[in-house]
Amino acid sequence: MDAFAILPLVNLERRRDGMRRWLLFVLPVLAWSLCAAALLTAPSAVPVDVPLPVEETPAPSSTPSGGLIALTFDDGPRRSTTTALLDGLAARGVQATFFLIGKQVAEYNQDLLQRMDAEGHQIGIHTYDHVMLSGLNAADFSAQVDKTRSLFQSILGHNGFLLRPPYGSTDPAVRSMAGCPIILWSIDPEDWDDQNADRVVEHVVSRAKDGDIILLHDIFPTSVEAALRIVDQLHARGFYFVTVEELFAARHITLEPGKVYRCAYP
Repeated sequence: MDAFAILPLVNLERRRDGMRRWLLFVLPVLAWSLCAAALLTAPSAVPVDVPLPVEETPAPSSTPSGGLIALTFDDGPRRSTTTALLDGLAARGVQATFFLIGKQVAEYNQDLLQRMDAEGHQIGIHTYDHVMLSGLNAADFSAQVDKTRSLFQSILGHNGFLLRPPYGSTDPAVRSMAGCPIILWSIDPEDWDDQNADRVVEHVVSRAKDGDIILLHDIFPTSVEAALRIVDQLHARGFYFVTVEELFAARHITLEPGKVYRCAYP
């Protein structure tokens, strides 16, 4: 075969080789682009530390001044902050409801429990070690709830304690084994997060309605400050603070063992 006959074949092979090199460059770039586009358009995952949305009891559409509110505190008692809170509430003639950790009462603060009871505050159970109750077997549940109930009864000489599970976590077993009403909340300013008294006060005061149950924690100085400012500002708007039991009694609602309550809107 002469040179003129071979030349077209050489040119064809060169074109094929160039096409292969072009594809080897373009295909990876195209694949990377498609993956990036998919990532950008995919729905974002829920962050680990953000609680999933929960169904809440609808509040009244209007926000009139006046009404009844239950102020509740979790995770105490703590000697310094709980004492300051009790002093502030006593000066204002306000009763609240305290959901207490059994271990902290047994080891350090039996006298604070007695003071709360003597001054008309309501006492509730927040487990013995602040553990999540959902998923516990009967023995472990009893070690957290029944043990705390027995401790409080031995110190105060009476029963009738409400239950607030840590994190508000309940399931059918918790409701079955509770042995008392389960009290959650309708306003949670997450005072533990940034411990900013101004933000907590604004959050609660701007949302407060007749029948609300407010969740705070008496183990932070900023929460104690916020609680007393909330009382002062809502008093000025005609609200009265009552215990959880008094709130539901005023609504003629009988609290039932194992049933979950979040509010007592009229």
